[in-house]
Amino acid sequence: MSAPHAIDGFRFYPGFLDAAQQRALLDAVLDVQNAAPPYHAAMPKSGQRMSVAMTNAGRFGWYSDRDGGYRYIRHHPETGRPWPAIPDEALAVWQTVAAYAAPPECCLINLYRGSARMGLHQDRDEQDFDAPVVSISLGDTAVFRIGGDTRKGPTRSLRLSSGDVCVLGGPARMAFHGVDRVLEGSSRLVPGGGRINLTLRRVTKAD
Repeated sequence: MSAPHAIDGFRFYPGFLDAAQQRALLDAVLDVQNAAPPYHAAMPKSGQRMSVAMTNAGRFGWYSDRDGGYRYIRHHPETGRPWPAIPDEALAVWQTVAAYAAPPECCLINLYRGSARMGLHQDRDEQDFDAPVVSISLGDTAVFRIGGDTRKGPTRSLRLSSGDVCVLGGPARMAFHGVDRVLEGSSRLVPGGGRINLTLRRVTKAD
């Protein structure tokens, strides 16, 4: 599998976080999960539960259900509490690779276990598409797929291992992307196994 270098605005940083940095970020993510337990969002209209469990940190959290559709909310949908702060370890990654002056407002935390996957989609629920989306991988390796700005266009795939970081900015900000599968047992980092993916996003337009 080759990295999709030809996709303008997509930047891939393999092994960006070393083992100690991965552990420190994981510990911070586990603290977020304790305060804001992972949940399964639902598809609009059908109400079908997504296979990926998720939670959030930051000013906003991403959520979806049958009636309200895809959107950002300020409180955990089950506990009603505000989201925890974005871990400093994740903010440090953004500050290094995002090339964007304003800080992220949401850190969506996806937990992949078993057959969990994510179909091709665009991140388009934000007000500010000038800001990139920064993705951090922890745990099991994922087979990641990325294409262009149309769902039926050509795609390329690469493996994202624990500690890898990628950035979707510029034209790649609206690229369709997803996770075909996770290679179970390829990492021992995450307690109970699986993959954790953090995506840092700017939700509102920066001043």
